[in-house]
Amino acid sequence: MSGFRSGSVGLVGRPNTGKSSLLNRLLGQKLAIVSAREQTTRHALTGILTTADCQYVFVDSPGFQVRHRNLLNRSLNRRAGETARDVDVVAFVVEALRFDAADRAALAKVPAGRPLVAVVNKVDLVKPAAKLMPFLERVAQEREFAAIVPVSAATGRNLPELLRVLRGCLPEAPAAYPADQLTDRDERFFAAELVREKLFRLLSEELPYRCEAVVESFKEEGRLRRIQVTIWVERESHKAIVIGRQGATLKRISTAARMDMERLYGGKVFLQVWVKVRKQWTEDERMLRELGYG
Repeated sequence: MSGFRSGSVGLVGRPNTGKSSLLNRLLGQKLAIVSAREQTTRHALTGILTTADCQYVFVDSPGFQVRHRNLLNRSLNRRAGETARDVDVVAFVVEALRFDAADRAALAKVPAGRPLVAVVNKVDLVKPAAKLMPFLERVAQEREFAAIVPVSAATGRNLPELLRVLRGCLPEAPAAYPADQLTDRDERFFAAELVREKLFRLLSEELPYRCEAVVESFKEEGRLRRIQVTIWVERESHKAIVIGRQGATLKRISTAARMDMERLYGGKVFLQVWVKVRKQWTEDERMLRELGYG
């Protein structure tokens, strides 16, 4: 198709700038898990948006961070760096009215020579709106950007302009995926992610960072899906917290995850969830490789 553009767009930045929420809003469907906590995203997730004149292959990467220094988080930082190097254009997502040392550290990891667009998210929270312009001018001093686009993932504000700018940075090329394909991940992947999302939303303090969800079995029987998931934790005390008194916390986690799975898959789900201990799994190189973090 003459004039058609296609390519990859890396969503990068420090944690909690709204990269996953932005991906979901752009796609018009919840694909990436989200929570109010930093570092919810662990796996690079591809979301595909095809329009009449462009196919955007968005890659939502883990946020660059320095708070957690275990082997898992070093692996996540490496993955985020790989995303910034491998895509056609980098969309560097920052939070409106906040650009600090963590943002600068993340920006420093974006390689030179890569088309770079600053996406200033959460502008709906800026009151009064006059505060935004000086901030945009300050961001422009941090690095040479192809464009700086203020948006709101929460409301959808200015996303058409963002797509227009990103399209201009992508090469002329045919679509890499069918027009109706939304992602390159399978249903099994999203089952584990939805359980992990509930851990971040329903557990307190540091515990979610010490948990992982792994699908042990995924069977389809007509429109029914039978799914078995193991939640790995690092200590027996963690296991007790995840299960809760008389199993109440685990039931809340399982029920919330099952309901989201049914909405995503469009059918009934029978979900079984267990909690098991693997001491110091966040420092276990072999287990991290098995989990896809190697």
